[in-house]
Amino acid sequence: MKICMISLGCDKNLVDSEMMLGYLSRGNVSFTDEAEDADVIFVNTCCFILDAKDESIRAILDAAKLKEGGRLKALIVTGCMAERYRKEILDEIPEVDAVVGTTAWDEISGILDRVLDGERVEAFRELSRLPESPEARVLSTMHYYGYLKIAEGCDKHCTYCIIPSLRGKFRSVPMEDLLRQAEQLAEAGVKELILVAQETTVYGQDLYGKKKLPTLLRKLCRVKGIRWIRILYCYPEEITDELIGVMASETKICHYLDLPIQHASDDVLRRMGRRTSRADLVRIIGKLRAAMPDIALRTTLISGFPGETEEDHGILKDFVREMKFERLGVFPYSREEGTPAAGFPDQVPARIKKKRRNEIMRIQQKISAECLKNKVGQRMRVLTEGYLPEEGVYIGRTYMDAPDVDGYLFFTSPRERISGDFVNVTVTEASEYDLKGISK
Repeated sequence: MKICMISLGCDKNLVDSEMMLGYLSRGNVSFTDEAEDADVIFVNTCCFILDAKDESIRAILDAAKLKEGGRLKALIVTGCMAERYRKEILDEIPEVDAVVGTTAWDEISGILDRVLDGERVEAFRELSRLPESPEARVLSTMHYYGYLKIAEGCDKHCTYCIIPSLRGKFRSVPMEDLLRQAEQLAEAGVKELILVAQETTVYGQDLYGKKKLPTLLRKLCRVKGIRWIRILYCYPEEITDELIGVMASETKICHYLDLPIQHASDDVLRRMGRRTSRADLVRIIGKLRAAMPDIALRTTLISGFPGETEEDHGILKDFVREMKFERLGVFPYSREEGTPAAGFPDQVPARIKKKRRNEIMRIQQKISAECLKNKVGQRMRVLTEGYLPEEGVYIGRTYMDAPDVDGYLFFTSPRERISGDFVNVTVTEASEYDLKGISK
């Protein structure tokens, strides 16, 4: 039986998909990336913002068409959209054979058996539950990097965010489980381990009574075969001196941090339900850069949040110019039903949200170009990601670049390089978002 897993949304969702594949791999199955060749299609959905919701709906409907006279025996919808719109999916898309909530994916093999026996299945469990990891998961990224999901859920309750109602409260994965997963990934060839969660910085608070991310990082640094460790989704107010110290002292940890700050106007931050002020952000960023002068900071911002004035927007632009983030993305505010912000007055028109987003990205483009220009002449360690034969160059990522969201370093080499190889490259050129270089 051929199974196709369509994984949408964030890298945390991708880990859930890989966990499900791990359970499914115990049966007499094979996996395919081609939906047309599949006997069973799983669509692991996202609905964080409107664009993600639309993408999930399109994927479900495209898969549903394959049941019309085709070989497709089962269509199963999982993930955030299944959790949020279970009734609507079953009522409006009769081709869907099962909907599976965000805390029931570890039951996926039994759910598939029930579907193949002709049952239409709804599988949902308490959001307080933490699904059990399989003995081994099926890696769907390139073999040399993998994501380690260290926690589920979130306790922050930002006013624009639906995640706590879909994923539940923050629950840390036990450390021994994470170390087992990391060792398995390393044995499978993973060299870059990327830590993810809705919020990584409070890891362990619920299980051990205190933040244990620094302890976890030290132990992960001892895993043989892991060369880089990258940390994503760090709420700035939870960054401790201990965490900064571990990042600065452990050579395997990339001097890279993802800080989703969302805004810099105190008024907007307060309405968002964020727990930092502009002054807090300046202080925390200053501490990180003082401890690690070469650190690459990535952040995400929201433009056009309800009630955002031109003055608020101006404060944000000035902050972006002042902080000079190495990596930055901006998303127009998405009005999500079921969130407090959806009912806020003074909703900003779509054209204004997009205009403000574009203004910030133009500022960031210049900052990024300046940052990368300063790398010209430097020798950088690069993780090879492939080869472009038509251009005669290899593709790689530096410590400053997370997969899929950041830039690349394109380089030439007199020797053949294999994807997953670490190579020393001298930077020769810079553009707004990418670098070029030469490896000897």
